[in-house]
Amino acid sequence: MKCLLTSGLALLIAAPALAADDKAAVLDTYADIALAGYEDSLTTAEALKAAVDALVADPSEATLTAAREAWRAARPSYQQTEVFRFGNPIVDDWEGKVNAWPLDEGLIDYVDAGYGGATDENPLAAVNIVASPTLTIAGEEVDATEITPALIADTLNEADGVETNVARGYHAIEFLLWGQDLNGTGPGAGDRPFTDYAQGDACTNGHCDRRAAYLEAATALLVEDLETMVGNWTEDGKARAALMENPDAGVAAMLTGMGSLSYGELAGERVRLGLMLNDPEEEHDCFSDNTHMSHYYDGVGIQNVYLGSYTRVDGSKVEGPSLSELVAAKDPALDTEVKTKLDATMSALTALRDAAEGGFAYDQMLEAGNEKGETLIMGVVDGLVDQTRSIERVVSALDLDQIEFEGSDSLDNPASVFQ
Repeated sequence: MKCLLTSGLALLIAAPALAADDKAAVLDTYADIALAGYEDSLTTAEALKAAVDALVADPSEATLTAAREAWRAARPSYQQTEVFRFGNPIVDDWEGKVNAWPLDEGLIDYVDAGYGGATDENPLAAVNIVASPTLTIAGEEVDATEITPALIADTLNEADGVETNVARGYHAIEFLLWGQDLNGTGPGAGDRPFTDYAQGDACTNGHCDRRAAYLEAATALLVEDLETMVGNWTEDGKARAALMENPDAGVAAMLTGMGSLSYGELAGERVRLGLMLNDPEEEHDCFSDNTHMSHYYDGVGIQNVYLGSYTRVDGSKVEGPSLSELVAAKDPALDTEVKTKLDATMSALTALRDAAEGGFAYDQMLEAGNEKGETLIMGVVDGLVDQTRSIERVVSALDLDQIEFEGSDSLDNPASVFQ
């Protein structure tokens, strides 16, 4: 959903533009950070694939734990790239292949009886691909005897045109590693046993060979998808080339990504909405209870783009001429304001992250009447909304055309959430 923010949040044309060369240098840094972020995402996804292969080859508590740890380790790099969405169509058109959410997990594998079955909105909500060598999708029979990356990508993902039929990406893999989180607003993640991947009589919940094939295929597909996006940000990549065509449009793309992720996507759809509904099913990483970390690294990604600096998984830095410097050259006070608000948001995200890591699970924060949880979550929402107002002022200060940021009913029309 898109909304054009108005009144106090309106974006107006103001001061004269800086030299195009200055903006081009900032865009070079931005593209270099994007490339590094996707390269790190690819590297960590390859490590995840190796851990998944080890789990399938020798299922045990140790190999399942290692695969889960590899999944968690893959998330920070990717989440820091989400700021490249919205303003870059190549990224936004692709993103659903790797990070689509929420998903109807019953499409993929067994679920608890309380999950329910087919619905009018999704006839395939509980079809259980793992248990079904043959499927009927939109009235046509599908041979799913062999679960391959191509089958998942071309036939199963968004089957029957339903967006929540997510068959690929990080969250499909997450479900296959953790299973459902049945703890409600209590502590605890999913608890899939490693024997779900055992062979022969040791197999639990049936179809362990197909479950293993699905997990391996989905992980291989994730690696392929990330390889594609790395290629888009290389020196001759399509995303980099599109960005550089027009410096003003390129800087607008940077700010569109920052503002849309800050406001509609993160503050609204991922954070505020779940609190309004008191619903742990609205968590971004709901099977693994990793949501607090994903929110945190989304915030880091926004700050990276403004400051023109990214710390890679190996500890090295990619940095250069920054949006912050561009703003400071026009309005030093505004630059200070933006950096102060970004810091305030990161403080709120750090408090939420540390509380969750310390034993106060994000699930518990969402419980109706939990004042401590609401305070932590709303601290993040308020910080994100506040920094968005300053990002809008940057658009005006850099003499850019009006920008349309992503919105969210949870912020723009709260009453509609309960209709």
